[in-house]
Amino acid sequence: MDWHRRFIQQAEWTRELRQYLFQRARLAVARHVLEVGCGTGAILVELRTAAALHGLDLSLPDLKQAGFHTGAILTCGEAYALPYPSQTFDITFCHFLLLWLKDPLATLQDMARVTRAGGHVLALAEPDYSGRIDRPKELASLGRWQAESLRRQGADPDLGRRLAGLFTEAGIEVIETGSLGGRERRPLTPEEREMEWAVLEADLAGMVTDEDIQRMKKIDEQAWRRGERVLHVPTHFAWGRAG
Repeated sequence: MDWHRRFIQQAEWTRELRQYLFQRARLAVARHVLEVGCGTGAILVELRTAAALHGLDLSLPDLKQAGFHTGAILTCGEAYALPYPSQTFDITFCHFLLLWLKDPLATLQDMARVTRAGGHVLALAEPDYSGRIDRPKELASLGRWQAESLRRQGADPDLGRRLAGLFTEAGIEVIETGSLGGRERRPLTPEEREMEWAVLEADLAGMVTDEDIQRMKKIDEQAWRRGERVLHVPTHFAWGRAG
């Protein structure tokens, strides 16, 4: 799997939302900005700002790639113990991160800690697989299988529905929350479908038989060709203000 390519795909899903939220959070006049869980830098490289950009991730290989793609100041570290002084950043954000963490609340609390009073904390995308919709109905098992695979990998596939509550628990003043819609407003391109299946096959390997996977893939492809495919994973965001 080319993870930088995958992260770019995920960034495409949330681009319109990011433009809106970063404008509201006054990215244009920010001086210091941090992405927690920056991966290969797919989002940092898109930011148009004079601010000093910082990225943190636990994966050294991902950070090495991020170094090629962005001029941000990169740090290897844990999301729940951010190695920065309190009240350092004007904007602190994450993207498809919290579901992977053992203690997302502690991470949000530390994101608030390193954000200046009155600064902005953003969780740009967290899925809720319990609300996933697959059509035709023969594909309903895909969502259940993928959610179970995520749990086995240590993720919380339903975290999105708890996102706003986690912000409040972390002491972050919630300004706006909601769910994404852009990804579901158009059919996936063949390239996007290919990548979705690469991720799905990797997730389900050893858990579901290859015969069942290929059967589902065939049904999926036929449904897309007929214009009958529906794939919707509710994906939530939250924007708040640090105290």
